[in-house]
Amino acid sequence: MGDGDSSRFDGVSHFGIQVEDLERSVRFYEDVLGFELVTRWVRDQPYIQKLVGYPGVELNVAVFRLPVSDAFLEILEYRNVDRAAVDPSTANPGTAHFCLYVKDLDAIYERLRAAGVEFISEVMTPTIGPNQGAKAVYLKDPDGIRIELVDTPRTLAGDPR
Repeated sequence: MGDGDSSRFDGVSHFGIQVEDLERSVRFYEDVLGFELVTRWVRDQPYIQKLVGYPGVELNVAVFRLPVSDAFLEILEYRNVDRAAVDPSTANPGTAHFCLYVKDLDAIYERLRAAGVEFISEVMTPTIGPNQGAKAVYLKDPDGIRIELVDTPRTLAGDPR
């Protein structure tokens, strides 16, 4: 890799997040955000344990279809292994967020706020970059994982959506 040849990649399959309580997270992503739950499974086969680096682990998994995308969100609860919550604050190295395009962010913000979703700020209007003049906000899932919502006509590359 490293030679600039991106032809070895063939798309995005999924993004995975580890959660404290799978049932709580399923309710959030399905009932509050409205994501489509595609499947659930439990995996504890030896190859899985070796693949993720945790002998004896049992992965409890829920898979959601990301809206208007071929990509999926995989939510995993690791069981039978030691776990410790991390500080998911955005600035901390090793943490992540994902961003979803939305339409009518103001209405979505009000609906989610009324449902008790925690936001980092109110809806903001970016003043620079490809989202200049658009609308954006960060919210937290039940484990503090940041989700950015952006209502914009452009991609990060500045191309029309």
